Amino acid sequence: MKPMFTITDSDFSHERAVSQLQAVARRGREWLLEAAARQWRGEYKSEGFLFPERLSIHAEPDACLHRLFVQARHIFSYCEIGRLGWTGPWREMAEASADFLLRRGRRADGFFIHCFDDHGAVFDARADLYDQAFMLLAFAQIGQVTGRAKFFDAAEALDNALDANWRLPHGGYFEGEIAQCPPFRQNPHMHLLEAFIALEAATGAPRWKNNADHLARICEKSFVDPTTGALLEYFDENLVPQPGVEGSIVEPGHCFEWAWLFERLALGGHSSATVISDRFVGFARARGIDRKRGVAINEVLTNGAIRNADARLWPQAERLKAALARLDRTRDSTEVRETIDAFTGLFRYFDTPERGIWRDKLCANGSWVDEPAPGSSLYHITCALAELCDAATNEDTFEEGCDMTGLKESRI
Repeated sequence: MKPMFTITDSDFSHERAVSQLQAVARRGREWLLEAAARQWRGEYKSEGFLFPERLSIHAEPDACLHRLFVQARHIFSYCEIGRLGWTGPWREMAEASADFLLRRGRRADGFFIHCFDDHGAVFDARADLYDQAFMLLAFAQIGQVTGRAKFFDAAEALDNALDANWRLPHGGYFEGEIAQCPPFRQNPHMHLLEAFIALEAATGAPRWKNNADHLARICEKSFVDPTTGALLEYFDENLVPQPGVEGSIVEPGHCFEWAWLFERLALGGHSSATVISDRFVGFARARGIDRKRGVAINEVLTNGAIRNADARLWPQAERLKAALARLDRTRDSTEVRETIDAFTGLFRYFDTPERGIWRDKLCANGSWVDEPAPGSSLYHITCALAELCDAATNEDTFEEGCDMTGLKESRI
């Protein structure tokens, strides 16, 4: 049984903690379901169904290439949005997109192409590991929602293609026909792990748990800096960190994202998962948060030096996910505070002329980059806000007696 909360801070009651977490969850859910879900709906083009690749800050679409992984992310997002209670045609859109990607996006060798033009015709038929990872995630989600076996069969066929062609003898995967290798990156491996966890949850098939365990071991062996506990980014063909500065780059957002995944692995009994999660989060919070702006920044080095003080949207969502997963495990007031702080940082990006649109890049000087909103961010946002909504409606999250030591009232 999880330890109960123990209220020892006279300035912050258990009721207030519950009230604040439920208030931010309501705010996030309302923005996602009432604004974002409406703005990012897809439509039928001449060749098939496409979700928006990007929208202007005023919610105006433009004619541009549509990357396959963004379409797959939208499938995931609208399935989650539907689960949270949106009454729009989320199932029809997700199925139409998945059917289109199977029909027009899959190559003869079993891999999926990189991008379509604005009408849905194949524009770049090269295959990339990052894209395949998100197709697997989309198949997990749409297969679970619809119960249609063909989506799980497609996931198995794609996994077979990965094993036959891109699985490396020393562990990990070749990254395909777009990214130059080396350097090999942890990032596509992280999203493969996410997809394998989702497929195991959806199907119970042992192959997916085996794949997830394989990638978790690779991360522990190769991706973790042994001195600082930070997550490294770039590696040679043997998954040894690249020499020089490149081998010491850390993205705090990826530390949070991997931590969230290891928290999920811990629920399945992975013995060292929480130790890894604690190290990733400890480094990211100590070195990767700009407390003045209230955001997670893009890049630091293992020695703590700031390499890129700008702050994209997606690390804010991953910071929120990590805090929520750790709150579920630790029942510690630090995670309540981190949840609210991360949510507040994320919502800065939603202050736009049209609700449901976001800004993507906050500069070090506090200004915003003037550019369209990338549709790729909806997946990060949806996952984070869905986790928040789930926590706010889970009675176990708010067991009376949870440790609120040191927690003060936050501004939301």
